[in-house]
Amino acid sequence: EQKCIEKYLINIKNILFMGSRYGLLRKPLELTAPKPKKYLIFAIQSLKVHDTPYHTQDLSNYSFLVTGGAGFIGANLVEYLLQYGAKKVRVLDNLATGSKENLRAFENHPSFEFMEGDIRDLGTCKKAVQGIDLVSHQAALGSVPRSINDPLTSNEVNVTGFLNMLVAQKESSSVKRLVYAASSSTYGDSKNLPKVEDTIGKPLSPYAVTKLVNELYAEVFHKTYGIETIGLRYFNVFGPKQSPKGAYAAVIPQFMQALKEGVPPTINGDGEQTRDFTFVENAVQANIKAFFAPKEAINEVFNVAYGERISLNTLWESLKGISGKNVPANYGPPRKGDVRDSLADIGKARKLMGYDPGFSVQDGLKITWKFFSES
Repeated sequence: EQKCIEKYLINIKNILFMGSRYGLLRKPLELTAPKPKKYLIFAIQSLKVHDTPYHTQDLSNYSFLVTGGAGFIGANLVEYLLQYGAKKVRVLDNLATGSKENLRAFENHPSFEFMEGDIRDLGTCKKAVQGIDLVSHQAALGSVPRSINDPLTSNEVNVTGFLNMLVAQKESSSVKRLVYAASSSTYGDSKNLPKVEDTIGKPLSPYAVTKLVNELYAEVFHKTYGIETIGLRYFNVFGPKQSPKGAYAAVIPQFMQALKEGVPPTINGDGEQTRDFTFVENAVQANIKAFFAPKEAINEVFNVAYGERISLNTLWESLKGISGKNVPANYGPPRKGDVRDSLADIGKARKLMGYDPGFSVQDGLKITWKFFSES
């Protein structure tokens, strides 16, 4: 009986950690042997998440750098790495769009290090990779509208900053691989569905141009200098810690904030445009898989998505149902530079990296709403 209890407790701790990550529990719980059945029932009823780690390696042997780690994808990745015992997790962020609040829970962790700095400075990038084994490059200026309004800054951060990181990796004696955030915007005006990595169209925005240039630079650096890179083409990632504030906030946190405040959101266009929305835990999994993917995955780019699409109108109706609030939506003109439909083929990531997204859009919306409504 005692052995069964201990086995349950190990699994429960993993489940409860995941719950604390996504705001379903307000603080992690320290469990001991008494009353394991009570905790097990609570965990199963409260959480529907996978408690299986996405790696088999001993992370205590590796030091990680997460650029843009104060952003919501980066912060979720940092939390995963620390939870599973990484030797060191260093974050480089200039806090232009990220938030120190996303890292508050880790600031006293002995394996965590925060470095405030800008990837547009090569010296900063070189300093950031010192003693680092694996890099997750999340730092970027996102948003199609932002890039249209200010293409110069988007280029400086997304292109020059990325090039600086590649140079820093090339000159580093420790960095073994850099995994970088690419974008589904690279598919541009291609009408093909689902989106397959080898078939892209022409970019529709300055932001899309910058992310395509990232892929080109990564390929050239691999072929010229032999460095290892893997690109992850994110499809509309959402989840806890994503900010609803600012003119360039993404649609899901905007919708959730509108529901929280009871005010109508504005849907651009007729709302029938579709997206392959991707819960952030799937993006975390993709990064972990890419860190340790076999040589066949090196110098490749992979779609990171769930593999299903829904319209913005359906998304809004789903969120109203989850929140229990009946708020009408307003409609405005379509946004410049937006693609009409998006759907990913994730077969390549499944085959070469073992990527297996465990959270559907509906799963992610429920977890994210819980986080937003209680924060």
